[in-house]
Amino acid sequence: MKAFSGLILVAAIAAPGLVSAVEAYPENCPEIFHHTMKQLHSSKMLNLCEVTGGNPVLLVNTASHCGFTDQFGDLEKIHQKYKDRGLVVLGVSSDSFNQEADDEAEAADVCYKNFGVSFTMLSTVPVKGDEAHPLFKEVARQDQYPRWNFYKFLINREGEVVSSNSSMRLPSDKKIEKLIADKSE
Repeated sequence: MKAFSGLILVAAIAAPGLVSAVEAYPENCPEIFHHTMKQLHSSKMLNLCEVTGGNPVLLVNTASHCGFTDQFGDLEKIHQKYKDRGLVVLGVSSDSFNQEADDEAEAADVCYKNFGVSFTMLSTVPVKGDEAHPLFKEVARQDQYPRWNFYKFLINREGEVVSSNSSMRLPSDKKIEKLIADKSE
């Protein structure tokens, strides 16, 4: 790839949640975030380099009809507690485990109305296997695919997955929160 004025030009592949045009990403943005994805229940496309801004990221695959859906509240608390220290909580709606609402408006209601989510939520994409979104393919290359909804991956400023945590572990678990505090300084 050839760099121009501090940007790397990357051709994106036409697929759900991706842009079919040429996209520019800052050189200092880790490749794991070289994607443009649709915001949940919106036509707005978000450049993940801009969303993450070189900060550590807590990436979570979500589903509105999962038994772990209450974790949205815990994720919001983590977002509020660490956003001023640079942590980006990034939720990605997924039906890979057959527990996401068929209607994106319903999925959005669960996040925004039921739990008051203010962190970035992205539209539904596959998160495992051959059909996984490239973001999750890179997560799996470094660590693993989510094994269920509400898997939590902590990604450092360099784009490296430094921790993966199962659905059973709450976002506010002391182990996760210590890692977040260490990576957010």
